[in-house]
Amino acid sequence: MALFNRRATLALGTAALAGLALATGAHSQSTITEAPASASGDTQTAIFAGGCFWCVEKDFDHVEGVLETTSGYIGGRLPNPTYQTHVGAGDREAVEVTFDPSVVTYEELAHSFFRTVDPLDDGGQFCDRGHSYTTAIYVLNEDQRATAEAAAANASDALGEMVATEIVDAPQFWPAEEYHQNYYQKNPLRYQFYRASCRRDSTVERRWGADAYAGVDH
Repeated sequence: MALFNRRATLALGTAALAGLALATGAHSQSTITEAPASASGDTQTAIFAGGCFWCVEKDFDHVEGVLETTSGYIGGRLPNPTYQTHVGAGDREAVEVTFDPSVVTYEELAHSFFRTVDPLDDGGQFCDRGHSYTTAIYVLNEDQRATAEAAAANASDALGEMVATEIVDAPQFWPAEEYHQNYYQKNPLRYQFYRASCRRDSTVERRWGADAYAGVDH
């Protein structure tokens, strides 16, 4: 973990956060939005690991056709991982995305995913370091695997270098603690300070240029 990371953000007091509000553009008002209904009545699921699940959840919540996002842990050695145990047990932080395929396809989600992370970084993402924060796509069937592999090849071609993102058959996904769900809505000031201090957006924009956050209402 870096000297500044999400654990440091969680430890910051209210007064310290308030003093940083102007620098980060954060605000203290919180609005929790309810998940929209599927236009077609059909839903599908995708699982993406892109570093801090607060940020991945926020980005996919701003993709048209995404109905619900759930932060969680995946791929570790022990059942029922928690925020305190997931790093030691080898889990990645990930987000389960429920989407309406009549509005957005899995291919489009995978394309957007790569452009919301730094897929060349094999040691973590931004200020959060270690396996738990590395990128991966957890596939649920062979169609998803083929699509994810094509998206990875497209990203490698676009960046001129092989991406480090793993494509893995999905084991059980474990939802994270309730306080992590919709964190960016519940705690906007703390979240915005973390995201800005971690230089997530500036790194993605430097890596991807005009294609950064493609498909995301960023």
